[in-house]
Amino acid sequence: MSRNILTRLAACAAAAVSLTAPIAAQAQQGNEDWQTIDVLTDMVANAMGRNATPVDRRIRLARCPEQASVTALDAQTLAVRCASLGWRLRVPMTAPAGASPAAASFARPAASAPVIRRGDNVRVTIETESYSISYAAVATQDGRVGETIALRGADAKSTLSATVTGAGRAKLQD
Repeated sequence: MSRNILTRLAACAAAAVSLTAPIAAQAQQGNEDWQTIDVLTDMVANAMGRNATPVDRRIRLARCPEQASVTALDAQTLAVRCASLGWRLRVPMTAPAGASPAAASFARPAASAPVIRRGDNVRVTIETESYSISYAAVATQDGRVGETIALRGADAKSTLSATVTGAGRAKLQD
């Protein structure tokens, strides 16, 4: 009789383990693997002569079913995207250790003058396939075409970064 009870207890324990194992595996696979993302961002940043900042491990995003794409938004920022799930991260880049400030910045033609000056009113646009929105902001720094500059919104607390597209115009990157 005691052998029969032990057999039943062992069967129940085995069933409990087999039920919890898939749940634990799903929990491990449910969040994105940041080590892989760090390797991808490092490769892209190194190709640009920069270093990528590691992704904060506290961020919890669903694991991308395909390989996440990494693209450069500007000279200081990479975008990591999972198109199928719709999430996107911005990863800042820094100059390599020991680089001089002149080497860290990208070469600009000497003749190119800023098209936006600090304090200028700037029309910021956000464009997608289905809509376009414009927003009024004030530049907090000078900017040339193609550079990303800091802007201040309607209230002093709202700040944003946008890429200069022309005189008095900037575009938020997707």
